[in-house]
Amino acid sequence: MFYNIVLAAGLTLALSLPASAEDQATDLLADREWSIIVSPYVWAASLDGDASLAGLDSNVDIPFSDIFKHLDLAAMGNVEVTNGLLGFYFDGQYVQTSQDEDLADFEVGLKIKTTILAAGAYYRVYDLALGGDTVFGEPRHFTVEPTVGIRWTKLEAHADAGFTSANKSADWLDPFVGMRLSTDLSDRWNLAGEADIGGFDIGSKLAVNAQAYLGYRTYMFNHPTILRVGYRVLSQDYETDDFTGNKFRWDVTQHGPVLGFSMRF
Repeated sequence: MFYNIVLAAGLTLALSLPASAEDQATDLLADREWSIIVSPYVWAASLDGDASLAGLDSNVDIPFSDIFKHLDLAAMGNVEVTNGLLGFYFDGQYVQTSQDEDLADFEVGLKIKTTILAAGAYYRVYDLALGGDTVFGEPRHFTVEPTVGIRWTKLEAHADAGFTSANKSADWLDPFVGMRLSTDLSDRWNLAGEADIGGFDIGSKLAVNAQAYLGYRTYMFNHPTILRVGYRVLSQDYETDDFTGNKFRWDVTQHGPVLGFSMRF
């Protein structure tokens, strides 16, 4: 599905260009070297919103400190392949928490797994030279890059009461469109942000993702690296019928600071 969306967008763009502009764009892509950017990060997200399962409505208000207390495993990262003009990226997050609660005369164990995977493509449509070079020997600039992609979310819950156990899950796919912006504040400092909107009743009713980062250029293991600190918000409003015939709803916003780095190969 994602590849069909990207292909359709690419064909539309190609047909709208005059032959000379199309040839020029092809030459630009051919002349550029491709690189890989690997970006591990930690997103200290809190959860706010409402959820419904089996006809029961509940308010979701979970600070990151509570999530961290019950955290079993977390893995987050982003991989990008780009030639500076065209780029493709994959972003993944996996979080597993568990806790035990005393209920009546027995103990109930609850394990929750959250997986969010996103893949997309972008194309640089505007590049303004700001003068001077970065410490990587590249011109400082301000850039604008429209993006299109898909985001897959899966929630899994496992309850164990000793004598019995149950597993339930829900997953959905959200197409999205958005924009990426970046500006070089100096030879070392960079400010970047991106936002996208999706769902469109294909998966979620509405899904909104926004993030902004302040970056510092340096070298790690002889590779150009940007150390990043920022803030991210992901809001999803998804609803479907659950295993009981009642509605399952996930109208939750995840938000919190992000710390990581981007290393180029």
